[in-house]
Amino acid sequence: MAFIYYVTQIQFEFGAIQLLRQECERVGISRPLIVTDPGVKAAGILQKALDALPGMTAAVFDQTPSNPTEAAVRAAAALYRAGGCDGLIAVGGGSAIDCAKGVAIAATHEGPLTAYATIEGGSAKITGRVAPLIAVPTTSGTGSEVARGAIIIVDDHRKLGFHSWHIVPKAAICDPELTLGLPASLTAATGMDAIAHCMETFMSAAFNPPADGIALDGLERGWGHIERATRNGGDREARLNMMSASMQGSMAFQKGLGCVHSLSHSLGGVDPRLHHGTLNAMFLPAVVRFNAGAESVQKEHRLDRMARAMGLASGSDIPEAIKDMNARLGLPTGLAAMGVRREQFSQIIEGALADHCHKTNPRIASADEYEAMLEASL
Repeated sequence: MAFIYYVTQIQFEFGAIQLLRQECERVGISRPLIVTDPGVKAAGILQKALDALPGMTAAVFDQTPSNPTEAAVRAAAALYRAGGCDGLIAVGGGSAIDCAKGVAIAATHEGPLTAYATIEGGSAKITGRVAPLIAVPTTSGTGSEVARGAIIIVDDHRKLGFHSWHIVPKAAICDPELTLGLPASLTAATGMDAIAHCMETFMSAAFNPPADGIALDGLERGWGHIERATRNGGDREARLNMMSASMQGSMAFQKGLGCVHSLSHSLGGVDPRLHHGTLNAMFLPAVVRFNAGAESVQKEHRLDRMARAMGLASGSDIPEAIKDMNARLGLPTGLAAMGVRREQFSQIIEGALADHCHKTNPRIASADEYEAMLEASL
């Protein structure tokens, strides 16, 4: 049975951050904890959020790591409780938003965070007691501001997914102005993350025509504007379209992802220094080739439909087009350039097979097939 659900209220426009207090009042947050990271603070964006909350007292946790951890969630949850907070505002990229989702669970539910992970059977344990969350993205990549999931590295070093409709932000404030001037390397990496989300969710076999339409439009916007946004940080049209592509990829998540994310999640747990979006960009060509053999992909001509959105002649052109795009954006040439070694393959494959995205790929991969994808991406 297909389950189709869209729930987040989104404010999308240049200058939308000025609506932050209004959204807090609508949601019922009067004493928020703002979850962010040192880079967002240094860029002055945290201050913009504080300025948009006149008359409100807000606590701040600004130590979210580049890949959010259970330790960071614990520290922020302690601050939430100590400050008598009644809601959360995440200001940042996917790391800050996912960290805030972890806090929404940890601050209101008993026991270790790991108990609520999807692969531990924890989704059903996440209840409506979660702290309300407003998300303000400052990058165009994960789309976590409209998603029901969070990815967090837990204490035993696994990179796990946490999924519940209860942790979907109550409001998303998508202000492309906050991404103007984002460094080119981060624009490229997060932009390819958004493109990977649109592509992988479209290839998923689940029946969800609205998600398919959202993902294809997001792919067209992302593919058509990522170079402009990377080359000119002040290009407002490109920034708007990249933020939309990011949001749309995540709106389509409910179809499920696949091998790109199984591998990225696993490798990101093995080496947390590696950027998730960059890893997605490295794995996409090999996974697209693997998925070309899936019955559902062939039956519905999914590669050719993606190719049309990308301005390509044929679905068979997609893998090389992605490699060419990665090169033009200045991304690494492969996993080896990122420091990944063959000796790590067995650990990566073990994690990929256990990942929550493994079973929603349109073609279920074996350990040997994962190894072939890793080799092709090296």
